[in-house]
Amino acid sequence: MVSYGTNDSIERLVETYSGMLLRLAASRLKNTMDAEDAVQEVFLYLIEHQVTFRNKTHEKAWLIRATLHRASDIRRRAYHGDLPLEEVGERGEDPPGESLLEELRSMPEDYAAVLYLFYYEGYSIREIASLLNLSQSAVGVRLHRGRNLLRNILKEDLT
Repeated sequence: MVSYGTNDSIERLVETYSGMLLRLAASRLKNTMDAEDAVQEVFLYLIEHQVTFRNKTHEKAWLIRATLHRASDIRRRAYHGDLPLEEVGERGEDPPGESLLEELRSMPEDYAAVLYLFYYEGYSIREIASLLNLSQSAVGVRLHRGRNLLRNILKEDLT
């Protein structure tokens, strides 16, 4: 078991996971600043509470779940109008490939998280199941339903 209150351990975690966690948070939030806030808050929690992990797989799974939860909290607060207008963020024109990511953001989190981890981060169903503490069959079902939902959303956009 490793405690994560030391500078070296935190620095290693930030270097190893911050890019992936930022992309994950950005897949759920509308702007980069909110995604950065979500990831920063996860690392701050880790420092303040000196969380202990069993192994590297557990630390990665915890960071992914914590980031998804924090991003959901930020989305929920923005949706319910609990954030000041300037914090909700304005969007410019989407970069290439961004429209698909925007459609992913509009989907229920259970499907969007699995689709993002599978297609954008390249995790297998087994790895996603381990990371999200789900059975492989549950991940497979969410992946299938998410694909169907995304397909329907994209068809509606074309008509």
